[in-house]
Amino acid sequence: MLIPHDTRIALDLVVDLVNTAPESEPEGGAAPADGLADVAALHAFAVRHRVSGIGVLDQRDLRAVHEVRARFGEVFAAEDARTAAGLVNALVAAAGTTPQLTAHDGYDWHVHYFSPDASIADHLAADCGMALAFIIVAGETERLRRCEAPDCRHAFVDLSRNRSRRYCSSRTCGNRLHVAAYRARRREAAG
Repeated sequence: MLIPHDTRIALDLVVDLVNTAPESEPEGGAAPADGLADVAALHAFAVRHRVSGIGVLDQRDLRAVHEVRARFGEVFAAEDARTAAGLVNALVAAAGTTPQLTAHDGYDWHVHYFSPDASIADHLAADCGMALAFIIVAGETERLRRCEAPDCRHAFVDLSRNRSRRYCSSRTCGNRLHVAAYRARRREAAG
């Protein structure tokens, strides 16, 4: 599956956004932390992901991003492509998309789907929504997944060739479960 560079960046962004939600954190007794708990965290998230033209952020922006994040979470939980498409359509329409070609910050020509004066929530809804639309149009909705580790529900986009990825990270969740299964087999064999 060939994914343009800007679409890949937006897919990474939407996954990271969804994974900031408290319900995406593992449940281990402690209350899950919100990765975007305050305006400072939202600003740091925007800087880390090089979200352009964000301006000064405030509580309204934080609330709006939380709403967009929740809708994107629903896309990753959608039962089928029709449901996912309806959710993405609503997000993109509410953002008032205005596609335009742009080249900036060392990136070659790419499409921005938000107006230059868009809020950060509309920016995320438009760009990330269109990246998810790309996946839906390609007939690849099943690539939008949640980690299968019992104590992790992080979102990810399975870009493996054979759509076989089961964990958000093979280095953490996947490895941890494989080690646990190995140890259980060893205990069973020894006992």
